[in-house]
Amino acid sequence: MITKTCLITGASSGIGRSTALLAASKGYQVAIACLPEHLQQGQEVVLQLQKNGAKAIAIAGDIGKKYDIEHIFKTTQKTFGTIDAVVNNAGVYLESNIESIDYENLAHMIAVNLTGTIYCCTQAAQIMSTECGGKGGSIVNVSSMAATIGGRPGASAYAGSKGAIDIFTTGFAREVAACGIRVNTVRPGVTATGMTTQLETDPELKKRVAASIPLGRIGQPEEVAELIIWLLSDHASLVTGAHINVGGGGFHVAGMK
Repeated sequence: MITKTCLITGASSGIGRSTALLAASKGYQVAIACLPEHLQQGQEVVLQLQKNGAKAIAIAGDIGKKYDIEHIFKTTQKTFGTIDAVVNNAGVYLESNIESIDYENLAHMIAVNLTGTIYCCTQAAQIMSTECGGKGGSIVNVSSMAATIGGRPGASAYAGSKGAIDIFTTGFAREVAACGIRVNTVRPGVTATGMTTQLETDPELKKRVAASIPLGRIGQPEEVAELIIWLLSDHASLVTGAHINVGGGGFHVAGMK
């Protein structure tokens, strides 16, 4: 069996962590990229993977910074020889009415969610593209159900950053299809991660949010990870340029504040 390498950004917790665990169980060598302040958490995930017999490393880096992105990809390639799969999961959530949005917070969100994700795809393509001597591969960009209707109240800027990723992915997938690279997005809805900890301390809010989802419940990171790993696999060999929702049927915001 050929061993493949999967690089996952934002992998110290939440969807990224669940994807790392599942990828390792499927035989991938795993590179966990995370913010420097989350490196200990990332190393804990690595230890868990190694105990299960997988090869894994944790790399500190900020996806909002060009040098850090290049460092993450170079370190992964140097350690494992190549990169076969990339999951661009790192993201920043920004909740603010547009009239009171802070410019620095906005710029940081765009740097991570949009510019950083696109530049990660640039790095991945340079390694994977058959035109560059690579073997091809698969990329999954983590978008959001917010992109489908503009987000919940106060999340229009965040939704815009994710909508831009959807559009970019459509074009990028066409550009690199002949180079052996498939590119898709997954769109999680409200999922039990670090971005939604407020729900765990506010039962009434959690109840209202769950009621706004057609399936009537908040998603789990493991459920999103299953879709990501499927898209990375040969089972999805004909799937590229797709945007797949994994959010319980979408959401409505009537009565939400």
